Amino acid sequence: MAQTPKVSFKEINKIAIPAIIAGIAEPLISLTDIAVIGNVEENSVEALAAAGIVGSFLSAIIWIVAQTKTAISAIVSQHLGANRVHAVKTLIPQAIVFNLILSLVIYATTAFFAESIFSAYNADGLILKYTEDYYTIRAIGYPLTLVTFAIFGIFRGLQNTLWAMKCSLAGAAVNIGLDYALVYGVEGFIEPLHLKGAAYASLAAQATMLVMAFYFFFKKTPFHLKLSFNINPQMKPLLLMAANLFVRTAALNFAIYLANAYATDYGKNYIAAQSILMNIWLFFSFFIDGYANAGNAIGGRLLGAKDYVRLWNLSKDICKYAVFIAFILMGICALFYNEIGLVFNKEATVLALFSSVFWLVLLMQPINAIAFMFDGIFKGLGEAKYLRNVLLVATFLGFTPTLLIADYFGLKLYAIWLGFLVWMLIRSSTLVIKFRRKYLKEA
Repeated sequence: MAQTPKVSFKEINKIAIPAIIAGIAEPLISLTDIAVIGNVEENSVEALAAAGIVGSFLSAIIWIVAQTKTAISAIVSQHLGANRVHAVKTLIPQAIVFNLILSLVIYATTAFFAESIFSAYNADGLILKYTEDYYTIRAIGYPLTLVTFAIFGIFRGLQNTLWAMKCSLAGAAVNIGLDYALVYGVEGFIEPLHLKGAAYASLAAQATMLVMAFYFFFKKTPFHLKLSFNINPQMKPLLLMAANLFVRTAALNFAIYLANAYATDYGKNYIAAQSILMNIWLFFSFFIDGYANAGNAIGGRLLGAKDYVRLWNLSKDICKYAVFIAFILMGICALFYNEIGLVFNKEATVLALFSSVFWLVLLMQPINAIAFMFDGIFKGLGEAKYLRNVLLVATFLGFTPTLLIADYFGLKLYAIWLGFLVWMLIRSSTLVIKFRRKYLKEA
C-alpha cells in the first residue's frame, strides 16, 4: 500500500497530547507555587514578587542548558527515521553525563552569588532576602532537572512522549500536595515554612520525576548508561547544535530578564502583577508547545527518511491545531477574565494592574502558536543556527527597542508586553518565510 502524503491526525496527537500534558506540568508547578505563596498571610506581595523573580531566573538557566534535550531529540529522531538508532547508543550516556556535569557547574557558580544575581533584578530589602532563601534551595534541583530533561529528549526522539507525561504528572502531584503542607504547615505535625516550603516541594517533585524517568529509560528504551570513553561521532554535532540553542535561549531569557528588571523597578505591585502575567504566558506557551514537540519529533524522523512532502503537510497541520488551541485558551480566559487574578493574589492594586494588561497577553496567543510550531519543527530539523539568529534579531532589534521607547513614554507594564508582541511577530514571520523558501521547494 502506498504511503499517504500526510502524517495522520492520530499519529500527531499520539505525540502531541502527552507532550501537552507533560509540558504544562512544569509551569503548573510554578503556578501552584505562585498561587500558594501569593495567598500567605505574612508579606504575600513580597513573597509573590520573590517567587516570580526566582522563577524567571530558574527558567532562564534551565531553558538555556536544557537545549541539550532538544539536540538529543533531533539526533535520535533523525537516526530513527534512517533506521540507524544503533549508531547513537554510546552517545546517550555521554550526553547524560555532560548534562550532569553542566548542572553541577551552574549550581556552584550561582548558588553562592544569589544576592548579587537578584540585586541585578532590582530586588532589595525583604524581597531580596526572600529571593536568596528561595533560590538557594531550588538551585539544588539543577542536576535532577537537567538529567531528567536529557532522558525526556531521548523519549521524544523515539517518538514517545507518554513516558515523560507520566513522570511530569507524578512530579506535579507531589509538588501540589507538598506545597500546601509545607508552606502553610500541618497543625501538630509540620511548622509553616512559608516561601522555603514551596522550594522544598519543588525539589521533591524534581526527584520524583528523575526516578520515574530512569525507570522508563531502563525498561522501555534500547539504550543503557554504560559509559564509553571513545567519543561518539554525533557528540560534536550535538554540542554544536546545543551551543547555538544556548545562545538562542540566552537571548530569549535576556528579554524575560529585562522585563522583570523593569517591572521590579516600577514597584512591588508591578513585579507581583508581572509575575502572574508571565507565569500565565509561560503556562500557555508550554500548553501550545505540545504540538511543537510533535513537530520536533516527527519532523526529525521525516528529515532522516527524506520525506519532504509529508514534512510540508505536517507543518500546515500542526499550525492549524496549535492556533485552534490558542483560541480556545483565549476564550476560556475571556470568560473568567476578572476571576483569574484572584487565584494568585487578593491585593486590589496588583489585581488592577494585572487586569489592565492581561488582554494584551491573550491577544498574542495565535501569533505565539505559529512561532512555537516552527520553533519545534526547526529544532527537529537541526536548524539551530537559524533559530539562534532569529532570536538575536527579535530580542535586540525588536523587543529591546520597543520596551525602551514605550518605557520612555511611561507605559510601564504595557511597555513590557508591547515589547513581547513585537518579539513574537518577528519570530513567527521569519520562521514561516524560511520554511516556505527551503522546504516547499524540496516537497
